[in-house]
Amino acid sequence: MKCTNKIKYGFSICLILCFFSVCGCGKPVYELPYDVNSPVSGFKVTAGGKSSSVAEPFASDLCIITEDITLDSVDMSQVGAAVLFDADNKEVLYSYNAHEKLYPASLTKIMTAHVALQNSSPDKILTATNAVNITESGAQLCGLKAGDTMTMSQALHILLLYSANDVAMLIAENVGGTIEGFLDMMNEEAKRLGATNTHFVNPHGLTDVEHYTTAYDMYLIFNEAIKNDTFKQMIQTTSYQTTYYDKDGKAKELSFSTTNRFLKGHFDPPSNVTVIGGKTGTTNAAGHCLMLLSKDASGASYISIILRSQTSDELYAGMIELLDEINK
Repeated sequence: MKCTNKIKYGFSICLILCFFSVCGCGKPVYELPYDVNSPVSGFKVTAGGKSSSVAEPFASDLCIITEDITLDSVDMSQVGAAVLFDADNKEVLYSYNAHEKLYPASLTKIMTAHVALQNSSPDKILTATNAVNITESGAQLCGLKAGDTMTMSQALHILLLYSANDVAMLIAENVGGTIEGFLDMMNEEAKRLGATNTHFVNPHGLTDVEHYTTAYDMYLIFNEAIKNDTFKQMIQTTSYQTTYYDKDGKAKELSFSTTNRFLKGHFDPPSNVTVIGGKTGTTNAAGHCLMLLSKDASGASYISIILRSQTSDELYAGMIELLDEINK
């Protein structure tokens, strides 16, 4: 009888422990599985209403795209992908090939800047190594040499306005310890944000078959980056002058203007739409790419992205078509 009682007692304890481990002391626990290999980012989880027995979805404060949303007034048939989001109301206004994996070119630098701002300070002094010696033909460079020094703030301005690839390497090595360490940080942050169809193998966006993203994933990354006021200020800067130093302490002057042709005044957005800022990207493989933060007449925010346009003029003409939907 004693042995039987002990067995019954032990079994009862096991049941109680199992109950609390599953229910969390009486509070339901909901496991929301997601697959990093899913063809659709953002976990595709939505909630139908507010209830104590309904788990809050990962993407409750994000725009969600499960299929193309096209308009007769917008023709994006000649680009790789295009999206337009009402960022304040979490509404998808236009979507074409949003989840197709494409080369991001220098839109990559949005994530580079975002991770750097998360893990460093604007006044941190960065020192260049031979990692900045990029020899790829046509690569945008500011001419950094091993031993050159500048602050993180200087580097980020050069990265986001002038899109210098050597500065991307400078930032990555100084923040991550190694380039590989920084890439791990970029890819982990992409996963955290739900950008499950994105993979980075460099911090600048020069072409590599294993370096890709989607228009929707770039929205997720950009939407997070613009929460930082320093980042937001930098992407709307039109020109920048600065002085950095070589290994011997000799001053080196640098002056440039933004690559964004809206901010340059080469193209005008539709009436009642103001382009705040964004990022450009161009390689032979990626085509011409553009990501923008804009506002309407009431101050509401919009995010628009076009990937793989054939020419720069077509890119900006297409972006004007997208932005014109804000007024409708």
